Amino acid sequence: MRRALIGTAIISLVLNVLGLTGPFFMLQVYDRVIPSKSVPTLVVLSVFALLLFVFSGLLDVLRTRILARFAGIVDSSLTERVFAVIAGGPLKLKLGGDILKPAQDLDQIRLFLAGPGPVTFFDLPWLPVYLVACFFLHPAIGWLATGTLVLLLLLNFAASWQTRKPTSEQAAQLSNRNAVGEDASRNAEILVALGMHSRAAARWNETADAASEAQRRTGDIAGLYSGLSKTIRQVVQSASLGLGAYLVVEGSLSGGAIIAGSIIVARALAPVEQLVANWRGLLSAQQAWKRLNRAFAAFPAEEARTALPAPSRSLSIEGVYVGPPGGAQRITVQNVSFRLEAGTVLGIIGPSASGKSSLVRALTGAWPVLRGKVCLDGASLDQWSAEARSRHVGYMPQQSDFFTGTIAENIARLDRDADHAAIVAAAKAAGAHEMIVGLPEGYETRLGAGGETLSAGQRQRAALARALYGDPFLVVLDEPNSNLDAEGEQALAAALRGVKARGGIAVVVAHRDSVLAVLDRLLIMDQGAVKAFGPRDEILKALAQARQTPQTPQRPASAPALTVIENEGQV
Repeated sequence: MRRALIGTAIISLVLNVLGLTGPFFMLQVYDRVIPSKSVPTLVVLSVFALLLFVFSGLLDVLRTRILARFAGIVDSSLTERVFAVIAGGPLKLKLGGDILKPAQDLDQIRLFLAGPGPVTFFDLPWLPVYLVACFFLHPAIGWLATGTLVLLLLLNFAASWQTRKPTSEQAAQLSNRNAVGEDASRNAEILVALGMHSRAAARWNETADAASEAQRRTGDIAGLYSGLSKTIRQVVQSASLGLGAYLVVEGSLSGGAIIAGSIIVARALAPVEQLVANWRGLLSAQQAWKRLNRAFAAFPAEEARTALPAPSRSLSIEGVYVGPPGGAQRITVQNVSFRLEAGTVLGIIGPSASGKSSLVRALTGAWPVLRGKVCLDGASLDQWSAEARSRHVGYMPQQSDFFTGTIAENIARLDRDADHAAIVAAAKAAGAHEMIVGLPEGYETRLGAGGETLSAGQRQRAALARALYGDPFLVVLDEPNSNLDAEGEQALAAALRGVKARGGIAVVVAHRDSVLAVLDRLLIMDQGAVKAFGPRDEILKALAQARQTPQTPQRPASAPALTVIENEGQV
């Protein structure tokens, strides 16, 4: 990138020197060729000027291509980080509802860098060359060009000051409009079923009108200053001709210098005029860069870490506090601690909003821990890189969503080099193999966004296969049987027994008793805190006693506060 910028600067230097070809050609024609009536001199000057113009054109094309490739380099160097912001933004940031805003910001930056805007900044440093040339012709012409440049720069600063706020408002309004559109797309069935289409359309119209109005205000201001600068340049260019004619009459300037002076003045004013014309794009790119920098701050580049051995012994939770990321801090899990040994299946139960899902998200690293540690074999999760940690953790969230692609690709977690045998093994471990091969295209069946090709139960079984892919040490399942039939629940129980048999650890959030027989330990949560934790049979016995005698003043020490639990499921 540095070499590209240095090369562009050198080419700009040559181009600006060659920009004097036209004025000096006219100067020689009017002051030498016409008085001498020498055709050979005219031919030589014309051929020489033509060669210089052709060389200048080639250099201009080369500079444009270099800048286009420079924009591509910037884009390719940032696009992975932008994807990290888009993919992880809901876990760390508030993106204003427009989840693709970071990508749009990068597009804005790339389009500006590949456009005429940067050329202006490479030409601006060479303005003194043209001013010197103007003063060389005559001081009066030089002062005319200098005064005009100052005026145009003042206009440029005024345009910057007046368009900064409207440009920012325009970006915000566009984000609001896009958020409304995303809401409508996500809730398409609700809009039709509940007759909300017209009211949703009214909200869209309001935000679209606000975005259009902000864009109009920005365009009006930019257009005003662009028109003023263009008018001033045209007036000054004609004024330079009039001034040159006056100086010729006074005998202090030659006839050829009139035309040369007019061309040089126009050439000197062109970069500043272009700066005014492209200021809106520059301001948009600058604001986009600031937004990206703020987003990148939340997603620093991952540092290289010492490779740790694969976990094989334990999962320990030490004083963990968890809250939803990306918004106002709210604690949903408070001071949770427990330890599981290899070959253990833990069940988590509790009423709604008790913190179950928040806890399991923290166990997988999907949500950051506000305080405390989640450790595998004594090493906290942040000691593994995201790639390394993913090989040891399998996760099945409540909502079984998939990427557009085949079932095999989704089970393999989009790994293009995945072993086909490992994909089939994961499907068999989840009891999904027969279901998958029964589909028209088997493992090559393509899933649309969210996996709508499959039924709810089929999606859960495919999601379970994805969680089991690669035989991870820790398997976390959040309500994995909410949509399963009897056969599916049997497959789930078999999968949990398989994890236990190979020395892994499984954590299951469930509201049905179909997996009860597989559990080794049970954890009961309420209002974000652990109310009971221990061997399954002991906890269930204490829970049954607490239900039979809810007003008992003394409760078992192994099951504190069980009387406040109102479990949603049969457990």
